[in-house]
This record gives sequence, C-alpha cells and structure tokens, in this order.
Amino acid sequence: MSPELISILVLVVVFVIATTRSVNMGALAFAAAFAVGELVADLDADGIFAGFPGDLFVVLVGVTYLFAIARANGTTDWLVHASIRLVRGRVALIPWVMFAITGALTAIGAVSPAAVAIVAPIALSFAARYGISPLLMGAMVVHGAQGGGFSPISIYGTIVNGIVEREHLPGNEVFLFLASLIVNLVIAGVMFVLFGGLKLWAQGAVPLDEAAGSGGAPDKRDTPDDGTGTAPAPSSGAAPSSGSGTGPATAVAIRTEAPDTTRLTPARIATLTALVALVVAVLAFDLDAGLTSITLAVILSAAWPEDSRRAVGQIAWSTVLLICGVLTYVGVLEEIGTIKWAGEGVGGIGVPLLAAVLLCYIGAIVSAFASSVGIMGALIPLAVPFLAQGEIGAVGMVAALAVSATVVDVSPFSTNGALVLAAAPDVDRERFFRQLMIYGGIVVAVVPAVVWLVLVVPGFG
Repeated sequence: MSPELISILVLVVVFVIATTRSVNMGALAFAAAFAVGELVADLDADGIFAGFPGDLFVVLVGVTYLFAIARANGTTDWLVHASIRLVRGRVALIPWVMFAITGALTAIGAVSPAAVAIVAPIALSFAARYGISPLLMGAMVVHGAQGGGFSPISIYGTIVNGIVEREHLPGNEVFLFLASLIVNLVIAGVMFVLFGGLKLWAQGAVPLDEAAGSGGAPDKRDTPDDGTGTAPAPSSGAAPSSGSGTGPATAVAIRTEAPDTTRLTPARIATLTALVALVVAVLAFDLDAGLTSITLAVILSAAWPEDSRRAVGQIAWSTVLLICGVLTYVGVLEEIGTIKWAGEGVGGIGVPLLAAVLLCYIGAIVSAFASSVGIMGALIPLAVPFLAQGEIGAVGMVAALAVSATVVDVSPFSTNGALVLAAAPDVDRERFFRQLMIYGGIVVAVVPAVVWLVLVVPGFG
C-alpha cells in the first residue's frame, strides 16, 4: 500500500473516531501526524512540526480571549437586550434579531457554538412563549452564526483565509464573507416564510421590560436530558467547548447572580470600544488580528482584573487544539506528497465541474457529523492541486467549500444543532430532533449543489 493511500486512510480513521467517540479531532490528528510522520514518511519532530500553524494559533487564542472577556463583563448580554429594544419587542422581528445577534457575535470573533450557546436559550424561550416555531427560531440562530462566521476577523474567516494564504491560492476575504452571509440570509428568509413568520406580524409586540428580563439570567427550569447527552447552555455562561463538532456539547458554568444587562458600565463601554478598534485595526490598517486582539484583551484585563480573571480558561482551547492538530497533519500529508496525489486524482476525473461538486458534497456530508473547521482544514489543501490546473476559479471554489461545510451545522449531530435541541423548552424533544434531522438532511442535499451552481460554475477567481 502506498504512503499516500495510508495517510488518507488514517485521516478517515481520525474522522470516524472523532465522530463516534467524541474525541477531539485535533488531538487525534496530532497522534496521526506523529505515527504517519515517523513510521511512513520517516520525518523527525522538526519535520512534523513544520506544518504547525503558529499564526492561526495566535489568532484563535487572541480573538477568543477577547470575546471571553466580553462575556465575563456582560457586554454580550447587553448587546442582546439592546438589540431587542431596538425593534421595540415586535414578535415578528425577534427571529431576525436573533439571526443578527448571533451573526454579529461570530463576525467579531466568537466561536460559532459559543454564539449559539449565548443566544439559543433566549431565542427558544421567546419561541415557546409567543408561539414561534422552535425549528424556525433554532434555524435562525444557527444560520445567523454561520452568516457572520466568515468575516475577516472571525474564527472561520481567519482559518480559511489563513489556509488560502498558506497554500498560495488567490483569495478574497470580502467575497468569502458575503457568500456565506447571503446564502445563510436566503435560507433564513425561506424558513421564515415557510414556518409561520408572516403570521407573527399579528401578534404585536413583547413588553420591553419583559424582553429585557428574559435573557439575563439562566433559565431556572430543569430540562431533562434529551437522549443526546447534551445539557442546555445558559445564555450568560461560559461558552461550550467546540471540540470535534459532534457529540455532546460541553456544559457551561452558570452564574449564581444575574447582573443588570440593561445599562452600560465602564467595563462594557471599554469592551465595545475594543471590539470596534479590532475591526478598524484589521480592516483599515491591515494589522494582525491575533496580536491585536491579545493586546486589547490584556489592556482590558489589566483595567478590570476581576471581570477577566477566568477569561483565559474560557479561551476555546478545544478549537485551538482541533485546527492546529488537523493542519499539522495536513503538513505531514504535504511532506509525503499526499496532497498532490489526491489533487491529481480529483482532477483526473476529467470533468472539473463534476469534481468540484463532489468536493462540496463530501464537505457537507462529513461536516454534518464531524467538525466543520476540521473539514475545511483538510478539504481546501486537498483541492489545491485540482485548483492549480486553472480550470476552476479558486475564489469561488473555496467559498463554495466553506459554505457547504458550515451551513449543515443545523444538523442535530453537530454542536450547534445539539445546543438548539437542548435549549428548547416545552417541546417534544424526539419530534424536534426528527425535525432538525430532516431539515439538516434537506440542507445537505440541496445547498452544495446550489452554491456550486452560483459560486463555482461562473468561475469566480
């Protein structure tokens, strides 16, 4: 058996174990990089670590550190309730408010499951109270998170753009962001129409004092386990682990006291200023997002140590381990020549557009059960030799792969889908699980073909 085939089979085993055993895919990938590098490629430790993505490590740590501080001092809670007040509590607009909030949170650096964990309990509580379809509200939250997920300073965005730069592919950060935003916005609009959104206009508005008080504290009701092993995540707690993207979501810490989320404190004003400064620094001055965010987080920590004492522990370490492990293994694949071998195999199909749509479907199907980040980290490098032939536009293809691998996170087998399932009060969980599974299956079947048709066939990039 050739070394290239062995390394691909090991990658498949990594995905299977991560999916079925809920083991962090990054840890598995590090072990696989060591085994394959030493036994198959005859690499030493320096050769194995050559693929370690130090730049992405700093971005992941820095951005999630800053966002953990924003959670700790209540800035994210304030943003949620300020957004509800902005629409004066109108029921029909609340699903769109939740879409916008989760999109904004991921766009400024929140890990997608963290944003969903913050917003989903609030959103699903509103849905139960005012007769909104839980499937509609859950879909709006997840698609909102993915809609903002590829901004130039987001976790997904920096990962994909970093991979594109490392692989010397032509890239367009704005195109990637807009592609994901528009696709998720269109899907949310379709869901809104099909699941009763138009009827919500007749329900009037939620009293503003009730809206302001519904999400600041964790829900006090005990929600029984739904069979997935996933516990509901309170809106104001720490973010869940975003490990392999499958299996049970990590339980989050619950505050014993609910802080006032309706007023701006000096710490919240400073945090909002820091988030704006991060956006300006990256977009206007082309500064490194990781180093900038760490610097801003350190300034906030020094000024308000009591609010940020536990922020370091809330950094998305499992996501850091995940992406660093997968990309280190991809580096071993490059050393072996597997990337070139696989790319030539895909290109050898003879029909570039057919190969492109197959890659999109592979990304969607595997990501529905495994890690979206891991899939993107593996698929984009595997597509490099195929894209190097010049018959498919790299910008459109990368965007299509990224959207296909993330839009399917509505699946109840993914962390985001599991969080939505767990956060829904007063629902038949088995029925809701089936609804999410059917909806996720429809997304997997339809969206890759649509994004391929819209982004790849025209030849963008």
